[in-house]
This record gives sequence, structure tokens and C-alpha cells, in this order.
Amino acid sequence: MAVVGPGLLAGLSDDDPAGITTYSVLGADHGYQLLWVLLLSTVALVMFHGLAARMGVVTGQGLIGLVRQRYGVRVGGTVLIALVIANIGTTCAEFAGIAAGFELFGISRYISVPATAVIVSMLVLRGGFHRVEHVLLALSTVFLAYIASGILARPDWGAAAKGLVVPSMPMNGATIAIVTATVGTTLAPWGLSFIQSYAVDKKLRTEDLRLERIDVVTGAVLTGVIGFFVVVACAATLHREGRSITDAADAAVALQPLAGDTAATLFAVGLICAALLAASVLPLSTAYSVCEYAGAEAALDDPIREARTFYVSFGLVTALGAVAVLIPGAPLVTILVGTQVLNAVLLIPLLIAMIGTGRDRDLMGEFTIGRAATVAYGITTAVVLVCVEVLAVVTIAG
Repeated sequence: MAVVGPGLLAGLSDDDPAGITTYSVLGADHGYQLLWVLLLSTVALVMFHGLAARMGVVTGQGLIGLVRQRYGVRVGGTVLIALVIANIGTTCAEFAGIAAGFELFGISRYISVPATAVIVSMLVLRGGFHRVEHVLLALSTVFLAYIASGILARPDWGAAAKGLVVPSMPMNGATIAIVTATVGTTLAPWGLSFIQSYAVDKKLRTEDLRLERIDVVTGAVLTGVIGFFVVVACAATLHREGRSITDAADAAVALQPLAGDTAATLFAVGLICAALLAASVLPLSTAYSVCEYAGAEAALDDPIREARTFYVSFGLVTALGAVAVLIPGAPLVTILVGTQVLNAVLLIPLLIAMIGTGRDRDLMGEFTIGRAATVAYGITTAVVLVCVEVLAVVTIAG
């Protein structure tokens, strides 16, 4: 239990409003047919989150710090700028999810968004590492609401099992887009950055790696399991009735007459808590990355006066994400689409940099990844490369 945290939080944070929306659309539009994509995405998540955690524990540095050290200041700075821009845009998505979720219960976004921003900021500013970790882990348990919602929808478990293990896919632009989005939302650049930095901040040692791998696998598998139940909940109701949706809030509303008030309420509660968790983790990921590049203090246990860059970075990202959602007429869709493409573009060089760093014996010592593992990471990266290229093309064309 002492090592639990990095893998669990990084994995479950991937089930943010953007992720839940993607899984909802996947189930509503295609039923159980594309569940195998979610399975493969989960395998990729296990592999690269495991590599990120290992690099953090062995080197004592976060991902951006290692990129700067191994590839130079310019490359590191370019990656950092892209990551910060993408993270701010994605933080807007988290606060948009908070607004949509609370509005389902009749609470205005002008109340829920500022209140959430204050709560998230106070949690980090006033709490030490372990307090923050305990709150975030407790918050992640609410994801069980999606499992309950999926069961209450009374899905066809035989069809779900078939969709999970038998690959099939209609070859059209819309299907390719949602398949690629599923891969992209599961394996996010900010998640890779967060898990490595968090493992460093948690002060894990190399002797903890075996147990930390259990944490990583558990977090990734739970991410896939939650995604699975979101898909089956929408497949068993919305797809069966021929209803289309555009986001997770639509799914919660549409579930009410089809699966009952309880299922719809649990789905909405899950959306709010998913957004709360990600709205805490994304600014943390950004703050860690900025400090790693600048060589500044970056730890939740440090007081504000000793880690000013860390806390200012966290506060700015949180404030920008919240304010953007409150601006009347703000082009949230444009922001979210643009950052999705940027995340897709950023993911590939990050994966390549991780493989190169993992093979660097000077940095990794006895924990250097071997030839067989390199091939496995390379194949996974190649598949992701094809997916994100298609996602970028389809998104820009759309």
C-alpha cells in the first residue's frame, strides 16, 4: 500500500470528461463492436506508464527533465511549450465537464466552476503530499459509479465479450476518428509526464519497482474497466434505441428514460468526479514539468516560499482553465479540438524519447530496457503513430 498512487491516479485520470465522452460516443454509435480497441489501448497504457514510472524511480527525474538532459535545452523547451499549451486546453475540458455535470443537477457553472477551482487550489496549496494523495485516491473510488451504471443498463454480456476479443471495424471516416480518439484519450502525454514526476515526488526507490508495477497495472486495468462499462452502458441503451450524442452530459440525460433515474444519476456523478480528479492532476502535471525544465523545486511537501514556481504554475493553469469556461461565447470546441490535435502530435516524440531514454545505460544502469522490450515498445509506438496521424488528419479535415 505504501507505493500505491502514481499508477492508480495517472491511469484513472485518463478517464476524464474527454475520455468519458469518447467512450460514450463509441458505445452509442457502434454498440459493443469496438470494445477491442479499448482493450489494446489499455495494453499500451500498461506498457508506457510502467516505463515512465521506472524511469522516474531510477533517475529521480521527471520526463521533461530527462528530455532536456538527454536531447538538449531547445528540444526540451519545445516539448515543454507544447505540453503546457495542450495541458491548459485540456484543463478547460475538465472544467467544462464540471460545468456540464453540475448543470444536470440544476447548479449553474458560474457557481460550480469557481468553487471547484478554489477547492482544487486549496487542496494543493494547504495540503502536504500525503494529504493530497489521499484525497485524490478517495475521489477516484467514485468511478465505481460507472460500473454500477453499466450493470443497471442490463447490457448483452455475450455481445460485449465478443466485441472485446473479436476485432471488426467499419472502414469509414467517422469510425476511424473515434477509434483513434479512443487510443489518444487513453494514452495521453500529460498522463505520462504526471506518473513519472509523481513517482519522483513520492520518493520511491528501485527496490519498490516490483510493487510499483502492480500499482501501474492496477491503475491501467481499472481505467480500461471503467471505459468498458461506459461503453456497454451506452451500447445497451443509446445504441439500441438509435440515439446519437455529442458529449458525456448528453449520455447522462439520454440514459434516464432508457435505464432509469439511478443509472443516469450515477453516470452524471461519475462525470463530475472524473472532472474533479483530472482538474487536480493536469495542473500538477504542468507544474512538475515547468519546474523540471527550470531546475526549480517541485514537491507538494515544499512550502510556497521555497517552491514558488511550482505553485504559481499550478495556480495559473487552474485559473486559465476555469476562466475560459466562464467566458460567454468562448470557443470551447475549437480549444478542445486544437489541443486534441496538439496532444496527438506531442505523443509520438514523447514515446520515442521515452524509448531512447529507457535504453540509455548511463541513465538507467541495470534497469535499461532490453532488446525484446524495445521491439515491443517500438511496435506499440508505430501503431499509435498511425492512429494519431489519422486522428490529426480527420480532425483538421472536419
